[in-house]
Amino acid sequence: MATAHCESCKFFDEHKVNGAQASGEEGLCRFNPPVTQPAPESKGLWPVVANSDWCGHYTAEMTAAE
Repeated sequence: MATAHCESCKFFDEHKVNGAQASGEEGLCRFNPPVTQPAPESKGLWPVVANSDWCGHYTAEMTAAE
């Protein structure tokens, strides 16, 4: 499927850094939970993906929970 990439997935979210749009070449994958960090006081981070990345979770019928 030519359009099966992260940018067209329902779980892709814009990547913002300090409230501003990041490079525009990447986003956040909201399908998987945030990844924990080594320091206990650190917050979890959503996986950062490139717009052109893809994974096995993508399907044309996939819709995000509302």
